[in-house]
Amino acid sequence: MKNFYEIDFLEVSPRSGDAITIRYSRDNIISIHVVDAGFQKDGEMVVEHIKKYYNDPKFVDHVVATHNDRDHCGGLKEVLKYFEIGSLWMLRPWIYAEHLLPFFRNYNSSDRLASKLRDTYSNLAVLEEICLTKGVMICEPFFGKNIGEFKVLSPSIDLFREMVLESEKTPPHVEANSVSKIHSSLKGVVNWVKAVWGQEHFPENGTSCENEMSIVQWANFNGIDIILTGDAGRKELTDVVANSGYAGLKLPLHDGSKIQVPHHGSRRNVSTNLLDDLLGTRLPTRISSENTKVSAYVCAAGKDKEHPKNAVVRGFMHRGAKVITTKNCRCIWTHSSNAPARAGFSDAIPESYPEVFEED
Repeated sequence: MKNFYEIDFLEVSPRSGDAITIRYSRDNIISIHVVDAGFQKDGEMVVEHIKKYYNDPKFVDHVVATHNDRDHCGGLKEVLKYFEIGSLWMLRPWIYAEHLLPFFRNYNSSDRLASKLRDTYSNLAVLEEICLTKGVMICEPFFGKNIGEFKVLSPSIDLFREMVLESEKTPPHVEANSVSKIHSSLKGVVNWVKAVWGQEHFPENGTSCENEMSIVQWANFNGIDIILTGDAGRKELTDVVANSGYAGLKLPLHDGSKIQVPHHGSRRNVSTNLLDDLLGTRLPTRISSENTKVSAYVCAAGKDKEHPKNAVVRGFMHRGAKVITTKNCRCIWTHSSNAPARAGFSDAIPESYPEVFEED
């Protein structure tokens, strides 16, 4: 059997979320890799999709819970229960309680702090319980780790611990929270601006600390770079750019590459400089979708009127990317030419260039 890959971005509805399934073959070995599974109600849909299109397997090699948000890891309970699992990859703040204890003013016991963190990150704690019951190995996906053919690009252990301390969800600690409170206090009215090609604006403040704990993964299949970002924000993507060379990823992405647009196309996860680093500088004029060099995928529900943001769609298109969203279909299937045939799928319709964008 020839090497191949196929990736499915599944619609999570009516609210946006991530549910990504992957199957690939290397050296006649087929592997299945699941990244998030939407809300709890979406778990059965993900299971049925794997059964239908991946030849009704009983075993899934790798499951990745990118972060604690329930629109990402809620449905993984069904995946873990239904299939035999090789490994679950997720980050559990509570196992670092002893290291974090000196930073929390109201705790003098690492066990008490661990209990509190387990309650705070309860969606991940539920997955841990299932794995302990079934005897599934839980692995830490920090920068540099390999998850099958994928390599973790972020977070580093230092960034992860920093985000746990900064998070509004964790108990009060010595240093006052700086990132999340600023973010939540500056949500305001959005104005619409009509703009010419290449004009961009992104909010000054970034996304939440919880999103900055997302697992960012990269693989190269048959010379094609594929980056899955979860809800990663500017801190993480800055680290991805800085550490890409150590991981073996060459940026900006080359022709044929594929990238997930982070956080359903939110404006607070990317910036002009980051898009330049990831995709290259802005093109002088608009190009047709047939001439695009990179495919950018957005996990956004059809009924979600907030995502993706026009500013983000414009930013990716300014750099020669074709933007495709799950808003227009229940599943985006991207694959190598020698992937197994699949009936009932047609060419995806890319997003049109937005002539207006959001501005605070």
